[in-house]
Amino acid sequence: MSPKFHIHLISDSTGDTLNTMATAALAQFENVDVQIHPYALVRSEHQLTRALDHVAIAPGIVFFTLANERLRDKLVARCDAMLVECVDVLEGPVSALRQFLGASETHKVGRQHQIDQRYLERIEALEFTIQHDDGQSLATIDNAQVVLTGASRTSKTPTCVYLAIRGVKAANVPLVAGMAPPPELLAAKNPLVVGLWISPDRLVQVRRNRLMGIGHKQGSDYIDPDAVRAEISATRQLFEAQDWPMIDVSRRSIEETAAAVLNFLADRKGVKA
Repeated sequence: MSPKFHIHLISDSTGDTLNTMATAALAQFENVDVQIHPYALVRSEHQLTRALDHVAIAPGIVFFTLANERLRDKLVARCDAMLVECVDVLEGPVSALRQFLGASETHKVGRQHQIDQRYLERIEALEFTIQHDDGQSLATIDNAQVVLTGASRTSKTPTCVYLAIRGVKAANVPLVAGMAPPPELLAAKNPLVVGLWISPDRLVQVRRNRLMGIGHKQGSDYIDPDAVRAEISATRQLFEAQDWPMIDVSRRSIEETAAAVLNFLADRKGVKA
């Protein structure tokens, strides 16, 4: 049986940064038995001592983000005494920014979580995206930054939500087989319109699973292979005719599709992503 490894995450804030970093790093390793011990909102010597006492019971590597220099020094000294490796995950980026900006850090705790203008912009973007989901509120679609369009089940809604969380006002408009696209979509001038398409075989599989999940009887053009091939061909012809950039989402995750959209948006603004 492989040994169990312990990873301790000590943060003076919510611990989101450490959790994300640890999860991403651990994804690079297979067949390891790891137990993660998070300690959030560590802002006093008493709280830090309790966390370090747990480290002593189950020694392992310590990742931390502590703005308070006194607490940071205490953590490093205690870890050194226990022969436990500890890593300040923000030291590298902060040091690089210190040199680049020619300014000193403020050492304020949890500053990245304060409600600021960017946070309010993300909330506004999310509200916009919800109001403009699945072809709704077409009268104001020109206020969007991005409009995703494509056949049903091409991940338009989840991709829009992901973009909204990034602060992008995103709308999506479905294209229905046999029906003309909404005139508001064709007339939109302000937003970047991106066409999403998927391989017919993959789309049939996705739609069939969707129908089975809701207990719907199968056998319509919605999942007929020939009809689906014609539907996808028609959407791609529309994208090309309108000179809209397009993305094949057949094997892409939502994050990958959103990243491609952001790259298109950056190129449109004249900024290389």
